[in-house]
Amino acid sequence: MVWQEQSHRHQRCPLTSRTLQGGTTTRMNVAFSELDFLKPELGAEYTGQGTHFAVFSAHAEKIELCLFSEDGSREAARLPLPKREGDIWSGYIEGLGPGTLYGYRAYGPYDPNNGHRFNPNKLLLDPYAKQVAGEFVWDDALFGYTIGSPEGDLSFDERDSAPIMVKGVVQDPNFDWDGEEAIRRPWTETIIYETHIRGMTMTHPAVPNELRGTFLGMASDPIIDHLVKLGVSAVELLPVQYFLDDRYLTERNLRNYWGYQPLGYFAPHARYMKGTRITEFKTMVKRFHAAGIEVLMDVVYNHTAEGSEYGPTLSFRGLDNLSYYRQSPEQPRHTYDMTGTGNTLNVAHPMVLRMVLDSLRYWVGVMHIDGFRFDLASALGREYMEFDREGGFFDAIRQDPILAGVKLIAEPWDIGEGGYQLGGFPPPFREWNDRFRDDVRRFWKGDGGVVPVLAERLAGSPVQFNHSGRAATTSVNLLSAHDGFTLMDAVSYAEKHNEANGEDNRDGHSDNHSDNMGAEGPTDDHRIDEARRRRRFAMLATLMVSQGVPMVLGGDELGNSQGGNNNAYCQDNEIGWIDWSRLDDTFLAFCRKIIAFRREHPVLRQENFLEGATDEHGRIEVAWYKPDGSRMDEAAWGDGELRILGVYLCHLSPAEAPAEEMFLVFNAGGDCDVALPSVHGSEIWQWALNTAEDDAFVAQRARERETIRAQSVAAFVPHDSGG
Repeated sequence: MVWQEQSHRHQRCPLTSRTLQGGTTTRMNVAFSELDFLKPELGAEYTGQGTHFAVFSAHAEKIELCLFSEDGSREAARLPLPKREGDIWSGYIEGLGPGTLYGYRAYGPYDPNNGHRFNPNKLLLDPYAKQVAGEFVWDDALFGYTIGSPEGDLSFDERDSAPIMVKGVVQDPNFDWDGEEAIRRPWTETIIYETHIRGMTMTHPAVPNELRGTFLGMASDPIIDHLVKLGVSAVELLPVQYFLDDRYLTERNLRNYWGYQPLGYFAPHARYMKGTRITEFKTMVKRFHAAGIEVLMDVVYNHTAEGSEYGPTLSFRGLDNLSYYRQSPEQPRHTYDMTGTGNTLNVAHPMVLRMVLDSLRYWVGVMHIDGFRFDLASALGREYMEFDREGGFFDAIRQDPILAGVKLIAEPWDIGEGGYQLGGFPPPFREWNDRFRDDVRRFWKGDGGVVPVLAERLAGSPVQFNHSGRAATTSVNLLSAHDGFTLMDAVSYAEKHNEANGEDNRDGHSDNHSDNMGAEGPTDDHRIDEARRRRRFAMLATLMVSQGVPMVLGGDELGNSQGGNNNAYCQDNEIGWIDWSRLDDTFLAFCRKIIAFRREHPVLRQENFLEGATDEHGRIEVAWYKPDGSRMDEAAWGDGELRILGVYLCHLSPAEAPAEEMFLVFNAGGDCDVALPSVHGSEIWQWALNTAEDDAFVAQRARERETIRAQSVAAFVPHDSGG
């Protein structure tokens, strides 16, 4: 079936004067100005005298701008965009100002078998909308085809979706950034704290009730004070771009808590705003910067909330399905899914790539964001179907003077063939290192044969990242993240417990490398609690003394648990939120001190990979040791029963500066006597860290042999260094 253009062709229609500049209370007609000019910007841009609208579609035959009443319930004007330059449709309306609610209708072929799904009965959100108004409620009228029809997605639905569809809002870009400057902290000084706007604030007793779950709550004094005292340098926020709750979740009274179903790449999510002004987001960023903390965003440019060909027509699908989404090579009717969500955004298309880049530049230039973590980033690197580290997406970012200077972090996989690409991204990208998480967990729970891979992780995973001129800070090391067990749950549960998700515990990872230490979940056994405490201390210390960039999951420093749920994506409730009422004061104090310990010792956070180089004094960068004080040899590396490893580190400084040295021991076995090495024949060591002690940071002179307690990390520095 090919749909033919029909209905409205009027260009003038009454509009409430609230949206017009000048404050008049009369009703007025609006029309596109004959003085319109082609502007390079897409979206709705307020110029001070009016608003310029521009939208991309390569295959549309006509696009109408629809303007709405103040509450969004009534379509007050429908005007065909008068200009087309290439595939950009545009028009300018004098006097139209901030607060205007708008959307688009796109006319063209409804020909799903050839990838076209135009349906002007469906109001479309501007992909460049800076704010989204209205509450999204699922309804069959939002679909371009008729749900329940025998023809399925080949049918055509004639219901108007405008009354129930969210709308874009024209924005005034002005904001007082006076005194605010980008921090641009070096990677060697970066410690990331991954958190969620609602999860961080909903139960904090000192955050005002009216601010909980909002950007302003995140920027409140209690939250910032906590993060400053903890010592982290950057917060990484789970998705805050406008997203939808999946229909199957709302039908089960659940929510898309994490936010990985984007629809508006330029708009802050309305759920996180106390009021109706996006300046609340800017206020949050400004407050974090004033506290010396960078703000990173988790962004989802690999797919959208429109899902597969059986999903709704809300924006991209209705504007130009064939351009915005990858289609099946065999049958363009079907979307090609490399993300597990039904569709894959076609960033190989130049205009879709432009949208992604424009979005990133907007968040940096207008919202003052400091960097991004790219969800399923392998999907962004696919040229047609294959991953290409020299592809257009990476080339575009690396040459961009705005984006090349901010922090860029890749989640290095997607679910498509060849999607796991750890180590395969070009600089300046850093990468989430899931192998660090898995191997450190395996080592501390006592798995055999893990010592060699532990050494790799401690050294910044050079096998994966030491190539192409990449820095030793390429690996973003983590013990836990939003996806998976919290640190507390990794030592409290042997199995996942996702029953609350309503999927019969089938969702989420089953191989978590976790250990309940003798009881599943909370226990009254003090010996088990002490063993869990000891292991958490050792694991966090391992994270903080490893080369690379450490990332802490928000709440881990408090001992937060999700009750064994390792996939809390839909739990916008006490399961997913941080529980501030049960904070572990002892562990929190240790977290603060171990983060400070990392900051105080540059030897733990070097820019270059440690390759065993020596300086003019014969000092070596790195050396690995057995408990008897001798160097690790082939037999030791192959010993599957070995559970302890020592490493000597040296920060080779310029000749005029002293070199910093440290000896570290990681003992996942029983108590063990360790001979402290005499690397240069004259070392006298002193304790700098002992996670087995209540006070892990007491400095005291060490003997030639010391007992390293079970499940602990020890660090020694030269005695004359002052610790």
